[in-house]
Amino acid sequence: MLGEYRITGRRAADISASVEGAVADGLLEPGQPLPPMRELAQELGVNSNTVAAAYRTLRERGVIETAGRRGSRVRPKPATTGREQIRVDVPPGVRNVSDGNPDTALLPSLAEAFRAAATEADRAPVLYGDEPLEPELVRRARADLDRDGVSDGPVAVASGSLDAIERVLTAHLRPGDAVAVEDPGWGSVLDLVPALGLRLVPVGVDDEGPLPGDVERALREGARALVVTDRAQNPTGAAVSAARSKTLRAVLAAHPDVLLIEDDHGHGIVDLPPHPLAGATRHWAFVRSVAKAYGPDLRLAVLTGDPVTVDRVRGRQRLGPGWVSRVVQRAVVHLWASGAVDARAVAASYGHRRDALIAALAARGVDAHGRTGMNVWIPVPDETGAVARLLHAGWAVAPGARFRMNAGPGMRITVSRMRVEEIDAVADAVAEAVGSRPARHYA
Repeated sequence: MLGEYRITGRRAADISASVEGAVADGLLEPGQPLPPMRELAQELGVNSNTVAAAYRTLRERGVIETAGRRGSRVRPKPATTGREQIRVDVPPGVRNVSDGNPDTALLPSLAEAFRAAATEADRAPVLYGDEPLEPELVRRARADLDRDGVSDGPVAVASGSLDAIERVLTAHLRPGDAVAVEDPGWGSVLDLVPALGLRLVPVGVDDEGPLPGDVERALREGARALVVTDRAQNPTGAAVSAARSKTLRAVLAAHPDVLLIEDDHGHGIVDLPPHPLAGATRHWAFVRSVAKAYGPDLRLAVLTGDPVTVDRVRGRQRLGPGWVSRVVQRAVVHLWASGAVDARAVAASYGHRRDALIAALAARGVDAHGRTGMNVWIPVPDETGAVARLLHAGWAVAPGARFRMNAGPGMRITVSRMRVEEIDAVADAVAEAVGSRPARHYA
């Protein structure tokens, strides 16, 4: 079953370390089955409960998955090898259009905002036991959510979108539970879910968001949570349309116990309104990060949700970091209040470059997608070859393997720091690397 490798150890910690180390070293491959617990216990001369504890630890770390009577096996993409490792090393002289970062020229200066926040902190320092939320941040965030039709609910603050998503998942789910996620989708979520000991269930995506039929199938087969990106979906640029939102709400209405998590990380950089699903199920959370519009290093996201979910998130947060710095919260309030970011201008800048690249590719017979945000997704017949040929031509793009499970091969190009005068050159290189072909669905 394991080929040449033999699991060793007498304690649960040693057994799990033996497996995890073998996975990290490539001695146990993704998808490889592990021995049944009783069989391994007999081989090692230990109690079956010891092996069960080791397997439980491995599930919780995202190294293995267990599928009932089919037993346990190494995850197709173990958490020990994060998707961020699937990238192109950018040599000198090659333009990097792969990293997904915002255009730093469109980010606001933080100096004045932090001066104002620090001055207030000097005047009234935040101490242990003080209110963890900045009242003005909560007021402004809730008002913004109300304007966008997000269901009413209490507000919490987390250290970025991924932190918020992790806290919501762990507030409701247990290792072994299944989570429906977009495919292709955000690589960090595809890493996070198995790292929490949860199972990924892929859901196809088109330009209008998750495919309702795939969502229905995933929920019918037992997925206990669904993660949806409202706008600027990474990597495809999809945005949930009004019609798609209505259809997905109808699907979710038949599964009221499913945990719904919406990621609106594109808030502040997109020109399409959101069509939220919030409130379609009993437990839900809606997350908004300031990273793309104001700067990734601020590490702040606002979330709202049903009272039970938000209360659990706040309670667990109190036992860990305690709170997100009120200095940072006050700085974000200052940025909002001062109008430091012109969301329409930022959205127009990204949109102009994105649409120009898609049009240039279409003129060369290359199918590409990017309805919102700063990324363009290009389905390709040979992902490895296309990425390598583009690198040779002087362009580093993101391999689609970082973002997909069952979806077809592709690659992502980030336009945020691309100059308009470069677009024809990029399109020429892509067309040369992948060849022209008829448009097709990318999921």
